[in-house]
Amino acid sequence: MTSPLFDHAKRVAGSYLQPLLEAAALRGVTAQALEHAAGLPPGALEPLPESLPADDYVRLLDVGAALANDPHFGLHVGQCVKLGTYTVYGLILLSCRDFGQVFEQTMRYEQLAHDLGRSAITIDDDLAHYTWHSHYGSAHRHLADSVFAGIRVFSNWLAGITLPANQLTLTHDGGPPALREEYVKVLGDMPLFNAEANVASFNAMMLSWPVPNADVSLYPVLQQHAEQLLQQRASNAPAITQQVHDAIVAGLSGGQVRLATIADALKLSPRTLQRKLSDAGATFQQVLDQARFALAKQYLKRQELNLVDIAFLLGYQEQSAFNHAFKEWAGINPGAWRSG
Repeated sequence: MTSPLFDHAKRVAGSYLQPLLEAAALRGVTAQALEHAAGLPPGALEPLPESLPADDYVRLLDVGAALANDPHFGLHVGQCVKLGTYTVYGLILLSCRDFGQVFEQTMRYEQLAHDLGRSAITIDDDLAHYTWHSHYGSAHRHLADSVFAGIRVFSNWLAGITLPANQLTLTHDGGPPALREEYVKVLGDMPLFNAEANVASFNAMMLSWPVPNADVSLYPVLQQHAEQLLQQRASNAPAITQQVHDAIVAGLSGGQVRLATIADALKLSPRTLQRKLSDAGATFQQVLDQARFALAKQYLKRQELNLVDIAFLLGYQEQSAFNHAFKEWAGINPGAWRSG
């Protein structure tokens, strides 16, 4: 699994944590018990923090499941999702004219709620495919379950009806086979497990469905506010990640970039560079992926560059390696991105 693309430390908004605490409390697990089991300092969860590290959130999902003895804790966390869970991004969805715009805004603004993964949507004939790329892989099934259960709860709320069940594939194993009927209860149908990607497929006509009671007049104001928040996040990026990013961009066209060469360019030892990046909530691979993804999108807009050229400019030995990486980042291959 390719590392997540960051320009800041991974965080989860405090409001996004609330459904987890609520699901735990409903099962007799206190915030204090969660803190202790996850190795967090007392008071880290109560009162609700403004944000917390994304790694801590994922660990809380896993320890919450264990403390509650709930094999489907992630599904039940998703069931506790409310409008306020998604911060200003949730309000933007409420002001969208139709579900197509809802998905567009999700891809743009979900990072305001969390850095747990990223969304992509593609349309294949009459089917739309919503893919959620987890930053944590299939080992953390409660995370993917909470995301898709939350999406279903929120989508039903937006639509004002119970929507048809999606065809859902998940990369994890589904947990205990004897208890999998909980997926049907929460999601409306049984997913296909151990799949290549986390994908919900549905009739593409649903993208044109209007959002009932949407106040579209609020959309411009909310979007402006959300854009300001995104800019603030970018400006708060730790300086070391920007320095590494710039050094990578400068070095890519000259060949493959490695941790040692970038460290040398910044007059640091490789170990010191790794430590500084870790302190900033990032890894060298994450910053490299982010730089490559940003450059790839620029190069793909230049029709005189073919995919082999672009792969070379990004430091790949083979075009196939570039194709695979780009699909991990964007959810579609570079040729499809270019033609779209």
